[in-house]
This record gives sequence, structure tokens and C-alpha cells, in this order.
Amino acid sequence: MDTIASLFSFITTPVSWVIVQFHKVYGALFGDDSGWAWGLSIVSLVVLIRICLIPLFVKQIKSTRNMQVLQPKMKAIQERYKNDKQRQSEEMMKLYKETGTNPLSSCLPILAQSPFFFALYHVLSSIASGKKIGAINQDLLDSARQAHIFGAPLAAKFTDSVEKINSLDATLLDVRVVTAIMIVLMSASQFFTQRQLMTKNVDLTVKTPYMQQQKMLMYIFPVIFAVMGVNFPVGVLVYWLTTNVWTMGQQMYVINQNPTPGSKAQDAYLQRVLKTVDSRGQVRGRTQRRTVKAIVAKGPDRNDIERKFITGLSKKGLAAQEDGTVQKSETAVIEAEGGAAPKRQQPKRQTKAKRQTAATTADAPKDESATVSKTSLQKQDAPQDDKPTSAGKSASGSSRQAKSGQRKGPQRPKHPSKK
Repeated sequence: MDTIASLFSFITTPVSWVIVQFHKVYGALFGDDSGWAWGLSIVSLVVLIRICLIPLFVKQIKSTRNMQVLQPKMKAIQERYKNDKQRQSEEMMKLYKETGTNPLSSCLPILAQSPFFFALYHVLSSIASGKKIGAINQDLLDSARQAHIFGAPLAAKFTDSVEKINSLDATLLDVRVVTAIMIVLMSASQFFTQRQLMTKNVDLTVKTPYMQQQKMLMYIFPVIFAVMGVNFPVGVLVYWLTTNVWTMGQQMYVINQNPTPGSKAQDAYLQRVLKTVDSRGQVRGRTQRRTVKAIVAKGPDRNDIERKFITGLSKKGLAAQEDGTVQKSETAVIEAEGGAAPKRQQPKRQTKAKRQTAATTADAPKDESATVSKTSLQKQDAPQDDKPTSAGKSASGSSRQAKSGQRKGPQRPKHPSKK
């Protein structure tokens, strides 16, 4: 560990100088040799570093969002090459390269803190050894060696011998109890931070290598910190516990205010927006308006949770607008699928047989009346004698005979032999 810390010695002087400046402020309140003055100086160093890393954290969030957008494509690749793991990995890497997404972006804040972490470790190790380092002179070195946090010196470790701990004016029991509690809290905060990311802020309907990676980190990181924590000085444990608590709070804020689409956190967030709209009649805050605006812009590409939100607005007689606001709409009901007002339904087209039956039924009375009137007229105009009728019958009979295949005109007499 000393070899690794020495590699970051270039940042040791800035880190020690920042600690000294904070110690001057807290020393005036709690005393120069107080453990609170030195402990709060380390906590303030963490806060300062994390504030400087906020742009990197924002980049991490954007990269995580890009990973969420790629989830459907990644799932399609999995299904297409489910029997060829090598080809599946190649297609995944190709997709990452084309979209400019880094699946390891979640580790960037930890990697960025590494130089400060090892520099602080090097500073505290030097204090435990009684060596001046960076901006810490002999007076500050003696003050830091006398500082205790709950009875444990800043430079003491869980694995230190009894002689070394006695030289720091402390007892072995106090050091091991304090360091053990800090190690447990440090590992638990790391596990809880990763767990709330996996259970609340991730779309669990899609299983990808990215998801497996996050799940693996949830169990590996706490174990790593627990194993390494026994070799950390108390001051480093204070540093790492503080940064874990900061990360946990920062993650909770992101989950509550900017959840991942398709996650449980998004469902809870949109339900809060619905309650706000129900009580106030409008969307409150710029963040909520930005969220509603993004949902409206998606159109039919919304997920089930977003469709549920749009449907909830329509049940309240409201319609989401393109600018992120909501307006009352009595007639236009927002559809859950497309987010547009439902079209007027056209009557079903009848079959040809039904149309003919309807037409025949509608025309039947007219045909009967016309037939009756026509028949009555024929009866009135018909002559009283029966000769035309018989003539008509003979004419009709001859026509029927002609149609049956007989020759027209006068018939030839039959041959005498055939009589």
C-alpha cells in the first residue's frame, strides 16, 4: 500500500495544505489538539473534493441514461445471438462504440477520488510514523498525533500492535472497536448505495451484461472495503465513510428527482407529480415540467409507467402539453398508447348480403303498391270478351313450343307409312 501511495505523492502537498487550512478554522472552535478539529478537517476535504467532482458525476448520469436507452437494442442482440456468446459480446462492444457509451462509467467517480484517497493515506501514515510531510510541520504533526476520535488516534489501524497504539496514548480495545464500527458502516453504506440503484433506479425488465456488472459490484465492493479497511488508519476510514455517505445522499437525490425510465423510482416520481397536479391543478417546478415535456415528446414510444401517467391525467380531465404544462380538456381524452385524442369511431361496414337484405326490405312496400296499382289498371283496361285472351294464350303457347325446339311455321304432313 505504501508503494501505491507513493505513486500519488505529487498530490500529497495540496491535500495536506487543504487539511491544514480547515484545521485552522476548526481549531479555533474546538482546540488545535482536538480530534473533532482534525476529523472535521478530513470531512471538509471530502466535501470539497466531491463538489469538484460534480461535473464528472453529471457525466456519469448521462452515460447511465445512454445505457438505459440502449437496453432494447442490447436485448435484441441477446435474443439474436443467445447461442453464440462470443458473437454476442462482439455485437455489444460494437454497439457501445457506435453510440459512444462506456459501460464502466459508473466507476469514474471512484477512479477520480483514488489520487486523493492515496495521498491522504500517505499523509496519515507519515503522521503515525512521526514524519513531516507536505504542509504539515512539526507542531502540526505533534497536534495530529494527540488527536483522538472516540478514543482512537487518527493514525491508528485495526492491525496495529499494542506497543504502537500505546505510543499514540490509546488502548487496543478502543482502537479496534472504533475501527470495526467504521468498517461496518463504510461497507454497509456502499452496499446500500448500490442496492438502491439496482432495485429502484434500473429497468429490471431487460437483463444485459451491464445489469450483471452492477449486480456484481453491489456485492464485491463492500467485501473489498471490509478487507482493506483493517489496514486503513482511522483518518482514512473517516474519509471513506464520509464519501460513501455523500454518494448515498447524492444517489437518493438523483433517484427521487431524475429517475431512470422504466424503473420503480420513475413510477413513484410520476405518482408524486400526479398528486401535485391533483392538489394544485398544474405541474410544479422546472424539473417536473421537463419530465412531462419529455414524456409528451416520446409519443407512442412511452413505456408502461409513462402511459399510466398520461392515463391518470386524462382521468382527471387534464391533457399534457408539449411545453410540459397541463390543461383542462373535457372532450379530448389522452390515449395511453399514443398520447393523442381518440378519433371518432366510424360505423362498421356491413357485408354485401346484409346491405342487399336491407335494400330489399326498404323497397318491398313500394314494389307491392306498384304491383297492385299496375294490376288494377290492367283489369280496368282489359276487354270483356275472352277471344283476345285465348289468342293470347295460343300465342304464348306457340312461343313456348318454339322455345322447346319445334320448327316455326306450318308443319309438313306426315308420311303415310308413319300414320
